[in-house]
Amino acid sequence: MTLEENLGDLIRHAADFAARTGFTYTVLEPDLDRATVIGCVYIYPSERAGYDARVRSWVRAADARLDPLLYRAVADWLKEAWPFERVDYDIRPDAAPSTVAR
Repeated sequence: MTLEENLGDLIRHAADFAARTGFTYTVLEPDLDRATVIGCVYIYPSERAGYDARVRSWVRAADARLDPLLYRAVADWLKEAWPFERVDYDIRPDAAPSTVAR
């Protein structure tokens, strides 16, 4: 992604957040002394019948080992803090699927 494309993407996500039509979060490195972006979480309305939200997350390749941890943390957060009945969030093979409805 070019810098210009990235800026456009950030502007779109900020507008979605302000309008409360979608929520994008930056995932930072677990080391609190650094502010390195290692991934993102996206929460948007689902287009699939029976689901309240579609959630996607990723971590950069260098931190792939953290993907199951991020998945579990996000799934738990969705269950505890968000008003969704059912969430469309692809289960990770190495993450516990019990917290997210499929």
